[in-house]
Amino acid sequence: MTQILPDAAESLRPDPFAASEGGLSDRCPMSVPGGPVVVAEAPGGGPAYVVTDHDLARAVLVDPRIGKDPALAPPSWDRWTSGLEPTAAEQPSLTTLDGPAHAALRRAHAPLLSARRAAAFAPRIREIARGLLADAAREPVVDLAADFTTRYPLTVLCELLGVPLDEIDRAAEACRGVLAGDPAATGRAMATYGELAASALAPGRTGLAAELRDTVPDGTSTGTLHYLIFTLLFAGQLTTDPAAGFLLADALDGGRREVPADDLVRDVLRRHPPAPLSLWRFTTEEVELAGTTLPAGSPVLVDIAGIGATVTDGADLSFGAGPHFCTGAHLAQTELRVLVEVLREGYPDARLAVPHSALRQERPAGLGGARLTALPVRLVP
Repeated sequence: MTQILPDAAESLRPDPFAASEGGLSDRCPMSVPGGPVVVAEAPGGGPAYVVTDHDLARAVLVDPRIGKDPALAPPSWDRWTSGLEPTAAEQPSLTTLDGPAHAALRRAHAPLLSARRAAAFAPRIREIARGLLADAAREPVVDLAADFTTRYPLTVLCELLGVPLDEIDRAAEACRGVLAGDPAATGRAMATYGELAASALAPGRTGLAAELRDTVPDGTSTGTLHYLIFTLLFAGQLTTDPAAGFLLADALDGGRREVPADDLVRDVLRRHPPAPLSLWRFTTEEVELAGTTLPAGSPVLVDIAGIGATVTDGADLSFGAGPHFCTGAHLAQTELRVLVEVLREGYPDARLAVPHSALRQERPAGLGGARLTALPVRLVP
């Protein structure tokens, strides 16, 4: 259990790093009251500084003195208990590099996932959504959170990357393995991801994986390339899966059926961000934030969920900001918008099988985002 430091004991309730379950209208338990900088004890030990103010958060996300490199983490932290990404130190990636190295890698990724490319992918994404919803509609009542919300983004990602679609089940199992919190399970999952990446890069295969191979910086090893493909698959599924669940729940709620798809997507991502807290950042030197002095090496988080709950003009931080703004944002938004459109076009009489108020969400300990425990739906009357 995370211990709250004495100077924050009154302002930081409940523990933002604890596992939890609640209703959809409950305040996100990771959302941190108080601020603009709140101090808590990190899961790995020692103080963590949580930024709760929108403008200060944007400043932190672009501050070059606050980096993403896991090597900056306190030496005492164990990545399996500290909230660091379980695979963060395996290979360099967009989530762990800073400065010129990050910029070079981002240049390799950006053209593959631009707004223009996402729009070009939309017709195929629409076909995938139609096919998967048709499969789900064979049951009178189907729990869309049990399989559909996982299979939909994974199918899109495998299709676009060039991973054979008969590997979807293995990809889903590997996603679960990475999140199991067990080094052996993570090792097996990473081996599977390596095989999936190799299959996407096999002679004659086309897709974003092959394009990435041609754009990464010179000298990138095969192992690193496989890891970069893993990050696209894993991060794309990990975030879009829960977002699709919350989105479908809202789209099927009687009071929101007329909300335009783009507006609904933005609002759901603001209220239920896939990452309620940012990934860890660390100060590379002494930094002052809103009158609070952070020593060099201090862990820093941004309270994305809490900030989103107070910002309603669309300027939220669901995909981050600055140089680490999510490269997959355009693709994720396209997937979610298309899903709403296909649902409304193909299943105009679809309804939740339980009251919207009865739906529950759960989230694991650490920095992981919430997801629905179940989403029972009647797609066909």
